[in-house]
Amino acid sequence: MKLIRPAVVLFLLLTIVTGVIYPLIITVAAQAIFPNQANGSLLEKEGKIIGSHLIGQQFDDPKYFWGRPSATTPAYNGASSSGSNLGPTNPDLFKAVSERIDNLKKAHPEQVGAVPMDLVTASASGLDPHISPVAAEYQIERIARERSLPVQEIEKLVRESIEDRTFGLLGEPRVNVLKLNLKLDELKK
Repeated sequence: MKLIRPAVVLFLLLTIVTGVIYPLIITVAAQAIFPNQANGSLLEKEGKIIGSHLIGQQFDDPKYFWGRPSATTPAYNGASSSGSNLGPTNPDLFKAVSERIDNLKKAHPEQVGAVPMDLVTASASGLDPHISPVAAEYQIERIARERSLPVQEIEKLVRESIEDRTFGLLGEPRVNVLKLNLKLDELKK
């Protein structure tokens, strides 16, 4: 009995400190210092939340830039973030990538070069909102054709949408597909 009371008191004390006080301090600090990130980095249009710039969205309309394929079910489901777990020699992955390449070549008959890899393979999380600048450039002619806009105007939009490496050295230059498509919609206005 001597040991039970201190154990219970210590358990309750640690539960309050680590389960209530610490999360409360971190939440308040995050809301004060990084409110956008703490609330999911949400993007709004006309007062309505349309997505997060951290999670990709499915775009299959030819008038929009397409992002990386998603490995989640349904596509870009943040609750089931995961890769496909298919290795490079798996026939199912080879088949899926081959079908994606064929579909991209049909949608972009003017392109004669290789299809950018990030347009046919999912990221490790299956939620990546970014594509490479090369992948965005690959789609420019289709979008210009579908929207009856000059290619140069779409090229300029892509150049302006390229995000640099994080802190100037981490990762690669990238383009956020949702942000780029929002800018694309503003062109006609």
